[in-house]
Amino acid sequence: MNKKLLALLMGASMVMAACGGGGDKDSASEVNPEKLYNQKCSGCHGGDLKGGTGPDLSKIGAALSKDEIQKIIEEGKGGMPSGLYKGEEASKVAEWLAEKK
Repeated sequence: MNKKLLALLMGASMVMAACGGGGDKDSASEVNPEKLYNQKCSGCHGGDLKGGTGPDLSKIGAALSKDEIQKIIEEGKGGMPSGLYKGEEASKVAEWLAEKK
């Protein structure tokens, strides 16, 4: 039983580490979408947006609108968990990704 619990906790901590920590703002009012991406998204989608365990996002703006990208960030899709970012942070990351064409 203890080994199963330990394995569960280790697995959960690996997922948490891959998805990153809390949001980060450069100043009190300015959100840096690239920094946010690097914190919670690059572990699966790659630092260069070329993909990994998650799909390639280097040209995601050619396939999806900002609103569609934001919905995926907030609600998740497939193996991507929901709630990585919400509100302004999700909007800024989605806007930044929508420019990738």
